[in-house]
Amino acid sequence: MLKGYVPPYNATVVQRLLDQGAVLMGKTNLDEFAMGSGSTDGVFGPVKNPWSYSKQYREKRKQKSHGENEDSNWLITGGSSGGSAAAVSAFTCFAALGSDTGGSTRNPAAHCGIVGFKPSYGLVSRHGLIPLVNSMDVPGILTRCVDDAATVLGVLAGHDPKDSTTIQDPGKPFMLSSLTDVSKLCIGIPKEYLVPELSSEVRSFWSKAANLFESEGAKVIEVSLPHTSYSIVCYHVLCTSEVASNMARFDGLEYGHRCDIDVSTEAMYAATRREGFNDVVRGRILAGNFFLLKENYANYFIKAQKVRRLIANDFVNVFNSGVDVLLTPTTLSEAVPYLEFIKEDNRTRSAQDDIFTQAVNMAGLPAVSVPVALSNQGLPVGLQFIGRAFCDQQLLTVAKWFEKQVQFPVIHLQELMDDCSSVFEIEKLASVSLKQ
Repeated sequence: MLKGYVPPYNATVVQRLLDQGAVLMGKTNLDEFAMGSGSTDGVFGPVKNPWSYSKQYREKRKQKSHGENEDSNWLITGGSSGGSAAAVSAFTCFAALGSDTGGSTRNPAAHCGIVGFKPSYGLVSRHGLIPLVNSMDVPGILTRCVDDAATVLGVLAGHDPKDSTTIQDPGKPFMLSSLTDVSKLCIGIPKEYLVPELSSEVRSFWSKAANLFESEGAKVIEVSLPHTSYSIVCYHVLCTSEVASNMARFDGLEYGHRCDIDVSTEAMYAATRREGFNDVVRGRILAGNFFLLKENYANYFIKAQKVRRLIANDFVNVFNSGVDVLLTPTTLSEAVPYLEFIKEDNRTRSAQDDIFTQAVNMAGLPAVSVPVALSNQGLPVGLQFIGRAFCDQQLLTVAKWFEKQVQFPVIHLQELMDDCSSVFEIEKLASVSLKQ
């Protein structure tokens, strides 16, 4: 839909990075219009997870597989900001921006073994971010360590006159203090997040993380977020409704793709949108328009808004009870192979994969996914910390302490590097012989 389109201005987050001397490497791949949880539905094709080529994963695979085709069995990155996560994970850059509407930064961060941070709603400007769901979208930050995420946040946070939903305070750079004593912390473990679909390995890491806090003197308690079971359905109704509204701007008139049909304006609209959007985007527009029909509006959209308020109140009640940070899984399991992922359609996958992440967006809270360990398959597993609204600095301080304790291993891409260097040597030899 936006092929060849060059925007006339920079997004506020991009401009703020440039103003501080950041070097932009390029744009990253994602699910079309950020709709998906695997980064498999982009116009540039699916994103491959760098861990597919890691020494840790390949060694485990050699022990189990017998003559399987390694090239076709690569892993997904998660999504929708999979390209950004892959770029940071593969050492292409130090930090990348994503968007987070229902977990689109934290999900790929967990699958790619990096830190994925979703700031509080209103802390970072959305000006220039193509909207998916205006009331939930937040620019996300992907880095290899928590300190880097804090550095980027210090640059991006603060009031923007071009975005009326941002806070009034101007942002200022900050350094994360090193937490030495966690005994004054109260960590909440939401019992509703222990779902049957959660893999036993992730459950085990979640439990070990809670034990780690407890052994260091923190108070760890089980808490209840009673409306969690309704959140994914509520999110779907609100998400598709806002998508239907937001996607109306792509009509072939002002910018982007326009079809060749000139019978009438209506025919041009319809053909442009049919050609320009993929099935996933068209499906969400259709669902959203159904929920917004006059006869459905009260039963679906209004009711979902009421449930959203209840979900937000669940978090308020838990934090008011003295809990500082919530500890939950980020994803149900580690990254799965692409061929396995596409057995289910996008709608089903998104409903499964957003289960632990989207409630945070509906409540506007900050959350960060931190890599904790490698699974039996040699793949990264991430855990999520959720903080009080606008207590992003406290949340990142806790995440930094946890990161230091777990000492997550660095990805080894040696075989890939060796392959690249051998190709480079051959090219060098070829260019030398050409010169002669």
